[in-house]
Amino acid sequence: MVGSQGRVTGQVGPGLVGEVLIEVRGGVEAFYAYPSIPEDSFDIGQRVVVVEYLPPRTVYVAPAIV
Repeated sequence: MVGSQGRVTGQVGPGLVGEVLIEVRGGVEAFYAYPSIPEDSFDIGQRVVVVEYLPPRTVYVAPAIV
């Protein structure tokens, strides 16, 4: 999971529980998302990379380098 890229579908930012879609096992699944740096914010549609995974459905994300 760490290193996977996804797309923000619910704004991720300070004080928010965001959502990202990530390709998993040949499909796409939704995960609760938090910024890896607490003051970062990611808008809907932005590409992110998973830097930490807390099973079963929580990820911490950073901006993806495209």
